[in-house]
Amino acid sequence: MSTEEIIASGKLELYVTGSLPAEEAAEIAEAVRQDPKLQKEVEAIEASLIDLAGSVSPGIPSAVWERILNSIRSVRTLDDQGSTSTNWAAISGWAAAVLAIGGIFWLMNTNSSLQDELEITITENSELQEQLKNTESQLASSEEILEILRSKDYNTIILPGNQAVAPDAFAKVYFDKTNKVAYIDSRGLPEVSGTNVYQAWSLKLDPLRPTSMGLLDLANEVEEGIYKFENVPDPEAFGITLEPAGGSETPTLTQLYTLGAVSP
Repeated sequence: MSTEEIIASGKLELYVTGSLPAEEAAEIAEAVRQDPKLQKEVEAIEASLIDLAGSVSPGIPSAVWERILNSIRSVRTLDDQGSTSTNWAAISGWAAAVLAIGGIFWLMNTNSSLQDELEITITENSELQEQLKNTESQLASSEEILEILRSKDYNTIILPGNQAVAPDAFAKVYFDKTNKVAYIDSRGLPEVSGTNVYQAWSLKLDPLRPTSMGLLDLANEVEEGIYKFENVPDPEAFGITLEPAGGSETPTLTQLYTLGAVSP
């Protein structure tokens, strides 16, 4: 085969990568040894393979590249006249090694990235599971409260707003007289400003004898805007006042927001 035929056949690429059968590889090696043009073509193929390995594996340390390149440069073999020429078969082995190392480092980098993504996914799944548990717990609590308030054991008392203080305000009390438990739905009350807090009262009316049930705060909140109170004295009415932080021993009647009588 002529020089041009060898180049056009694609056998040089197979030779460089060590993919030719031994007999054909020996023929190509001999042709390359005798033909400077083929030698330059093989050098160009080698350079392309090395660039390719570098592009797929940017993470290979520079010291490793340096050792590989030095090894390639130092591979020589003596011909019959004692002159030196490049041992292209040996170089083809190094080219394959470069590609293999490049592939290994690429796989290592890819595996590391996948591991990081997996850890992030596991963390996100854990957070979603925790949110789901919280949501399920809240739904269960809401359903339980609804069942309680719908029970025949609870009487509903409407507390209209005090016309002199908050005419549009209102609240609802769900009262179990037997077990002395009351739930107050405060979502009809105006929002509290500053450090003041709403306080619930159980009232005897004649004469007026108020007994504090407790504050409408987080300690008594069982659902957003709904508060639970136990050991409620047998009332004739319920009232809600606005008091300073911490509550008061007696209700501030000038800040009485809602008041409602209990049906006999």
